[in-house]
Amino acid sequence: MSIFKKIFSSEKKESLDKGLEKSKTSFFSKLGKAVAGKSKVDDDVLDNLEEVLVTSDVGVETTLKIIERIEKRVSEDKYLGTDELNVILREEIAGLLSETHVGEATDFDIPKDKKPYVIMVVGVNGVGKTTTIGKLAHQLKNNGYSVILGAADTFRAAAIDQLQVWADRVDVPIIKQKMGSDPASVAFDTLSASLTQNADVVLIDTAGRLHNKVNLMNELSKVKRVMQKVVPDAPHEVLLVLDGSTGQNAFEQAKQFTKATEVTSLAVTKLDGTAKGGVVIGISDQFQIPVKYIGVGEKIEDLQVFNKYEFVDSFFS
Repeated sequence: MSIFKKIFSSEKKESLDKGLEKSKTSFFSKLGKAVAGKSKVDDDVLDNLEEVLVTSDVGVETTLKIIERIEKRVSEDKYLGTDELNVILREEIAGLLSETHVGEATDFDIPKDKKPYVIMVVGVNGVGKTTTIGKLAHQLKNNGYSVILGAADTFRAAAIDQLQVWADRVDVPIIKQKMGSDPASVAFDTLSASLTQNADVVLIDTAGRLHNKVNLMNELSKVKRVMQKVVPDAPHEVLLVLDGSTGQNAFEQAKQFTKATEVTSLAVTKLDGTAKGGVVIGISDQFQIPVKYIGVGEKIEDLQVFNKYEFVDSFFS
Protein backbone atom coordinates (compact mmCIF):
# COMPACT_ATOMS: atom_id res chain seq x y z
CA MET A 1 0.00 0.00 0.00
CA SER A 2 1.65 3.21 -1.18
CA ILE A 3 0.83 5.26 1.93
CA PHE A 4 3.28 3.15 3.91
CA LYS A 5 6.12 3.79 1.47
CA LYS A 6 6.46 7.43 2.46
CA ILE A 7 9.69 8.33 4.23
CA PHE A 8 9.18 9.33 7.85
CA SER A 9 11.56 11.58 9.75
CA SER A 10 14.05 9.03 11.07
CA GLU A 11 14.49 10.51 14.56
CA LYS A 12 10.75 10.86 15.18
CA LYS A 13 10.05 7.42 13.74
CA GLU A 14 12.77 5.83 15.86
CA SER A 15 11.26 7.37 18.98
CA LEU A 16 7.78 6.19 17.94
CA ASP A 17 8.99 2.65 17.18
CA LYS A 18 10.65 2.50 20.60
CA GLY A 19 7.61 3.97 22.34
CA LEU A 20 5.27 1.37 20.84
CA GLU A 21 7.64 -1.57 21.37
CA LYS A 22 5.72 -3.07 24.31
CA SER A 23 2.36 -2.76 22.57
CA LYS A 24 3.72 -4.26 19.38
CA THR A 25 5.46 -7.19 21.09
CA SER A 26 2.34 -8.03 23.09
CA PHE A 27 0.07 -7.76 20.03
CA PHE A 28 2.19 -9.94 17.77
CA SER A 29 2.68 -12.54 20.47
CA LYS A 30 -1.13 -12.84 20.70
CA LEU A 31 -1.56 -12.69 16.93
CA GLY A 32 1.01 -15.47 16.46
CA LYS A 33 -1.00 -17.72 18.78
CA ALA A 34 -4.26 -16.74 17.03
CA VAL A 35 -3.06 -17.98 13.63
CA ALA A 36 -0.84 -20.86 14.81
CA GLY A 37 -1.25 -23.85 12.53
CA LYS A 38 -3.53 -21.96 10.14
CA SER A 39 -2.67 -21.04 6.58
CA LYS A 40 -6.02 -19.46 5.64
CA VAL A 41 -8.08 -16.69 7.26
CA ASP A 42 -11.25 -18.51 8.29
CA ASP A 43 -13.94 -18.09 10.96
CA ASP A 44 -11.68 -19.52 13.67
CA VAL A 45 -8.89 -17.10 12.81
CA LEU A 46 -11.34 -14.17 12.79
CA ASP A 47 -12.74 -15.20 16.19
CA ASN A 48 -9.21 -15.39 17.57
CA LEU A 49 -8.30 -12.06 15.96
CA GLU A 50 -11.34 -10.46 17.59
CA GLU A 51 -10.09 -11.61 20.98
CA VAL A 52 -6.57 -10.35 20.22
CA LEU A 53 -7.87 -6.87 19.32
CA VAL A 54 -10.17 -6.63 22.36
CA THR A 55 -7.40 -7.75 24.76
CA SER A 56 -5.06 -5.22 23.10
CA ASP A 57 -7.43 -2.45 24.28
CA VAL A 58 -8.73 -1.54 20.83
CA GLY A 59 -12.24 -1.68 22.33
CA VAL A 60 -15.22 -3.87 21.43
CA GLU A 61 -17.00 -1.52 19.02
CA THR A 62 -13.87 -0.69 17.04
CA THR A 63 -12.79 -4.34 17.01
CA LEU A 64 -16.13 -5.34 15.47
CA LYS A 65 -15.66 -2.70 12.75
CA ILE A 66 -12.18 -4.03 11.93
CA ILE A 67 -13.39 -7.65 11.85
CA GLU A 68 -16.28 -6.62 9.57
CA ARG A 69 -13.84 -4.97 7.16
CA ILE A 70 -11.62 -8.06 7.12
CA GLU A 71 -14.64 -10.37 6.61
CA LYS A 72 -15.53 -8.28 3.57
CA ARG A 73 -11.99 -8.71 2.22
CA VAL A 74 -12.19 -12.48 2.82
CA SER A 75 -15.50 -12.77 0.96
CA GLU A 76 -14.18 -10.68 -1.96
CA ASP A 77 -10.79 -12.41 -2.23
CA LYS A 78 -12.17 -15.93 -1.57
CA TYR A 79 -8.75 -17.00 -0.24
CA LEU A 80 -6.66 -14.97 2.17
CA GLY A 81 -3.55 -16.49 3.70
CA THR A 82 -2.76 -15.84 7.36
CA ASP A 83 0.61 -14.48 6.17
CA GLU A 84 -1.33 -11.58 4.60
CA LEU A 85 -3.18 -10.74 7.82
CA ASN A 86 -0.60 -8.25 9.05
CA VAL A 87 -0.78 -6.20 5.82
CA ILE A 88 -4.59 -6.32 5.79
CA LEU A 89 -4.77 -5.17 9.41
CA ARG A 90 -2.45 -2.26 8.64
CA GLU A 91 -4.57 -1.18 5.69
CA GLU A 92 -7.94 -1.53 7.42
CA ILE A 93 -6.88 0.21 10.63
CA ALA A 94 -5.28 3.07 8.65
CA GLY A 95 -8.56 3.29 6.69
CA LEU A 96 -10.56 3.44 9.92
CA LEU A 97 -8.33 6.16 11.37
CA SER A 98 -8.62 8.12 8.10
CA GLU A 99 -12.33 8.61 8.80
CA THR A 100 -11.48 10.60 11.94
CA HIS A 101 -8.14 12.13 10.90
CA VAL A 102 -8.93 14.08 7.77
CA GLY A 103 -6.26 16.64 6.88
CA GLU A 104 -4.46 16.02 10.17
CA ALA A 105 -1.61 18.20 11.38
CA THR A 106 1.90 17.20 10.36
CA ASP A 107 3.77 19.57 12.66
CA PHE A 108 3.24 21.70 15.77
CA ASP A 109 1.32 24.41 13.93
CA ILE A 110 -1.62 26.62 14.80
CA PRO A 111 -4.17 28.35 12.53
CA LYS A 112 -2.84 31.62 11.15
CA ASP A 113 -6.17 33.43 11.47
CA LYS A 114 -6.55 33.08 15.27
CA LYS A 115 -4.38 35.18 17.52
CA PRO A 116 -4.08 34.35 20.28
CA TYR A 117 -4.97 30.71 19.58
CA VAL A 118 -6.47 29.49 22.86
CA ILE A 119 -6.20 25.83 23.88
CA MET A 120 -8.05 24.72 27.01
CA VAL A 121 -6.47 21.51 28.31
CA VAL A 122 -8.66 19.07 30.27
CA GLY A 123 -8.14 15.63 31.82
CA VAL A 124 -8.05 13.91 35.20
CA ASN A 125 -5.14 14.31 37.58
CA GLY A 126 -2.24 11.97 36.96
CA VAL A 127 -2.67 11.47 33.21
CA GLY A 128 0.26 13.71 32.34
CA LYS A 129 -1.80 16.82 31.63
CA THR A 130 0.63 19.41 33.00
CA THR A 131 3.61 17.59 31.47
CA THR A 132 1.82 17.57 28.10
CA ILE A 133 1.22 21.32 28.39
CA GLY A 134 4.92 21.87 29.14
CA LYS A 135 6.09 19.69 26.26
CA LEU A 136 3.56 21.27 23.89
CA ALA A 137 4.73 24.75 24.91
CA HIS A 138 8.31 23.66 24.16
CA GLN A 139 7.42 22.30 20.70
CA LEU A 140 5.34 25.36 19.78
CA LYS A 141 8.08 27.71 20.96
CA ASN A 142 10.60 25.74 18.87
CA ASN A 143 8.34 26.36 15.89
CA GLY A 144 8.60 30.11 16.44
CA TYR A 145 5.38 30.78 18.34
CA SER A 146 5.19 32.91 21.46
CA VAL A 147 3.36 30.96 24.16
CA ILE A 148 1.78 31.88 27.49
CA LEU A 149 0.54 29.44 30.15
CA GLY A 150 -2.46 29.86 32.46
CA ALA A 151 -2.50 27.89 35.75
CA ALA A 152 -6.29 27.54 36.06
CA ASP A 153 -6.06 24.24 37.97
CA THR A 154 -6.27 26.09 41.28
CA PHE A 155 -7.66 23.09 43.15
CA ARG A 156 -4.18 21.72 43.94
CA ALA A 157 -1.13 23.76 44.89
CA ALA A 158 1.01 21.03 43.30
CA ALA A 159 -0.60 21.66 39.91
CA ILE A 160 0.33 25.36 40.01
CA ASP A 161 3.87 24.56 41.17
CA GLN A 162 4.32 21.88 38.51
CA LEU A 163 3.19 24.24 35.74
CA GLN A 164 5.59 26.89 37.08
CA VAL A 165 8.45 24.35 36.81
CA TRP A 166 7.54 23.74 33.16
CA ALA A 167 7.21 27.47 32.44
CA ASP A 168 10.72 28.00 33.85
CA ARG A 169 12.12 25.02 31.95
CA VAL A 170 10.65 26.08 28.61
CA ASP A 171 11.16 29.78 29.39
CA VAL A 172 7.62 30.97 28.70
CA PRO A 173 5.49 33.31 30.84
CA ILE A 174 2.89 31.90 33.23
CA ILE A 175 -0.14 33.58 34.77
CA LYS A 176 -1.17 32.18 38.14
CA GLN A 177 -2.97 33.02 41.38
CA LYS A 178 -2.92 31.33 44.76
CA MET A 179 -4.47 27.92 45.37
CA GLY A 180 -8.26 28.06 45.74
CA SER A 181 -8.62 31.08 43.43
CA ASP A 182 -11.40 31.15 40.86
CA PRO A 183 -10.11 29.25 37.77
CA ALA A 184 -12.13 31.53 35.48
CA SER A 185 -10.34 34.55 36.96
CA VAL A 186 -6.97 32.98 36.12
CA ALA A 187 -8.14 32.26 32.56
CA PHE A 188 -9.36 35.89 32.23
CA ASP A 189 -5.99 37.24 33.43
CA THR A 190 -4.08 34.88 31.10
CA LEU A 191 -6.02 35.93 27.99
CA SER A 192 -5.73 39.61 28.97
CA ALA A 193 -1.94 39.16 29.33
CA SER A 194 -1.78 37.36 25.98
CA LEU A 195 -3.31 40.41 24.26
CA THR A 196 -0.93 42.79 26.05
CA GLN A 197 2.09 40.59 25.20
CA ASN A 198 0.85 39.83 21.66
CA ALA A 199 1.19 36.07 22.30
CA ASP A 200 0.44 33.56 19.54
CA VAL A 201 -0.75 30.67 21.72
CA VAL A 202 -2.41 30.39 25.12
CA LEU A 203 -2.43 27.05 26.98
CA ILE A 204 -4.89 26.94 29.88
CA ASP A 205 -4.52 24.14 32.44
CA THR A 206 -7.78 23.17 34.17
CA ALA A 207 -8.69 21.12 37.25
CA GLY A 208 -8.76 17.38 36.71
CA ARG A 209 -11.28 16.08 39.21
CA LEU A 210 -14.11 13.95 37.95
CA HIS A 211 -15.85 13.01 41.21
CA ASN A 212 -18.80 15.22 40.34
CA LYS A 213 -19.44 15.67 36.63
CA VAL A 214 -21.96 18.49 37.21
CA ASN A 215 -19.37 20.57 39.08
CA LEU A 216 -16.78 19.89 36.37
CA MET A 217 -19.26 20.87 33.66
CA ASN A 218 -20.18 24.09 35.46
CA GLU A 219 -16.55 25.01 36.10
CA LEU A 220 -15.43 24.42 32.50
CA SER A 221 -18.48 26.28 31.15
CA LYS A 222 -17.69 29.25 33.40
CA VAL A 223 -14.02 29.27 32.33
CA LYS A 224 -15.15 29.35 28.68
CA ARG A 225 -17.70 32.14 29.27
CA VAL A 226 -15.19 34.32 31.08
CA MET A 227 -12.49 33.73 28.41
CA GLN A 228 -14.96 34.88 25.75
CA LYS A 229 -15.15 38.29 27.42
CA VAL A 230 -11.52 38.77 26.33
CA VAL A 231 -11.30 36.63 23.16
CA PRO A 232 -14.86 36.18 21.83
CA ASP A 233 -14.34 32.81 20.10
CA ALA A 234 -12.13 31.23 22.81
CA PRO A 235 -11.28 28.49 23.38
CA HIS A 236 -10.39 27.52 19.82
CA GLU A 237 -9.49 24.01 20.92
CA VAL A 238 -10.37 21.81 23.89
CA LEU A 239 -7.60 19.22 24.24
CA LEU A 240 -8.39 16.15 26.37
CA VAL A 241 -5.32 14.39 27.76
CA LEU A 242 -5.68 10.63 28.38
CA ASP A 243 -3.23 8.17 29.93
CA GLY A 244 -2.77 5.39 27.37
CA SER A 245 -1.39 3.02 30.00
CA THR A 246 -4.81 2.83 31.70
CA GLY A 247 -6.37 1.08 28.70
CA GLN A 248 -10.14 0.79 29.12
CA ASN A 249 -10.13 3.38 31.90
CA ALA A 250 -9.07 5.94 29.28
CA PHE A 251 -12.29 5.15 27.37
CA GLU A 252 -14.30 5.87 30.52
CA GLN A 253 -12.49 9.18 31.08
CA ALA A 254 -13.11 10.18 27.46
CA LYS A 255 -16.79 9.36 27.92
CA GLN A 256 -17.07 11.50 31.06
CA PHE A 257 -15.20 14.50 29.63
CA THR A 258 -17.02 14.48 26.29
CA LYS A 259 -20.26 14.66 28.29
CA ALA A 260 -18.94 17.48 30.48
CA THR A 261 -17.56 19.70 27.70
CA GLU A 262 -17.06 19.83 23.97
CA VAL A 263 -13.73 18.11 23.32
CA THR A 264 -12.16 18.83 19.93
CA SER A 265 -8.82 16.97 20.10
CA LEU A 266 -7.03 14.29 22.11
CA ALA A 267 -3.54 13.69 23.46
CA VAL A 268 -2.73 10.11 24.53
CA THR A 269 0.26 9.93 26.89
CA LYS A 270 2.55 7.27 28.44
CA LEU A 271 2.40 4.90 25.46
CA ASP A 272 6.04 3.94 25.99
CA GLY A 273 5.40 2.28 29.34
CA THR A 274 2.50 0.09 28.31
CA ALA A 275 1.32 -2.72 26.04
CA LYS A 276 -2.01 -0.92 25.62
CA GLY A 277 -1.17 1.19 22.55
CA GLY A 278 -4.26 -0.18 20.78
CA VAL A 279 -6.28 2.23 22.90
CA VAL A 280 -5.29 5.04 20.48
CA ILE A 281 -7.14 3.27 17.64
CA GLY A 282 -10.26 2.57 19.70
CA ILE A 283 -10.62 5.99 21.31
CA SER A 284 -10.07 7.83 18.03
CA ASP A 285 -12.69 5.71 16.29
CA GLN A 286 -15.27 5.50 19.05
CA PHE A 287 -15.40 9.18 19.96
CA GLN A 288 -14.77 10.46 16.44
CA ILE A 289 -12.33 12.99 17.89
CA PRO A 290 -8.88 13.20 16.28
CA VAL A 291 -5.85 12.17 18.32
CA LYS A 292 -3.59 15.19 17.85
CA TYR A 293 -0.61 14.31 20.03
CA ILE A 294 0.90 11.16 21.53
CA GLY A 295 3.45 10.81 24.31
CA VAL A 296 6.03 8.12 23.60
CA GLY A 297 8.73 8.82 26.17
CA GLU A 298 9.99 10.92 29.07
CA LYS A 299 12.10 13.39 27.09
CA ILE A 300 10.77 16.84 26.27
CA GLU A 301 10.82 15.98 22.54
CA ASP A 302 8.80 12.78 23.10
CA LEU A 303 5.45 14.49 22.62
CA GLN A 304 4.75 13.90 18.93
CA VAL A 305 2.13 15.09 16.49
CA PHE A 306 0.04 11.99 15.79
CA ASN A 307 0.29 10.69 12.24
CA LYS A 308 -2.01 7.75 11.51
CA TYR A 309 0.31 6.23 8.87
CA GLU A 310 3.42 6.49 11.04
CA PHE A 311 1.53 5.05 13.98
CA VAL A 312 0.13 2.08 12.05
CA ASP A 313 3.49 1.52 10.36
CA SER A 314 5.26 1.42 13.75
CA PHE A 315 2.58 -0.76 15.31
CA PHE A 316 2.58 -3.34 12.53
CA SER A 317 6.14 -3.22 11.19
